[in-house]
Amino acid sequence: MKRTRLLNRHLSKLVASLGHGDEIVLADAGLPVPPNVGVIDLAVSPGMPGLFDVLDALVDELIIEQAIFADEASPELTTEIEVRLAHWAAETGKPIEHVRVPHEGFKAQCGRARAVIRTGECTPYANLILVSGVTF
Repeated sequence: MKRTRLLNRHLSKLVASLGHGDEIVLADAGLPVPPNVGVIDLAVSPGMPGLFDVLDALVDELIIEQAIFADEASPELTTEIEVRLAHWAAETGKPIEHVRVPHEGFKAQCGRARAVIRTGECTPYANLILVSGVTF
């Protein structure tokens, strides 16, 4: 059994396969997924699991270089994302760049992702593109 809290085998395999600059999308329940991008669907019911539940488990095993999210996200959601990113950056000693883009541009960029991880989150614009960094 794994020692970290990321138990989902599909997420573990995805994280292990990422190279520097690869992108994954952490999505709310309603984000449209481009047809050429694989989906790891974790959604069980509205709000379960939430965006931050999955994000917290992912960051235990993922070096994040950049986080991209929509301009349209609420100030509360944006603040929570930025606080968590700052905390993880402080823990790893590696800065995490925050990039905000219009939602339409966000959706277009999802076509470059290695995978979309669909959560049960039902907060509008609760989506993140995570760009993989390196440990060195």
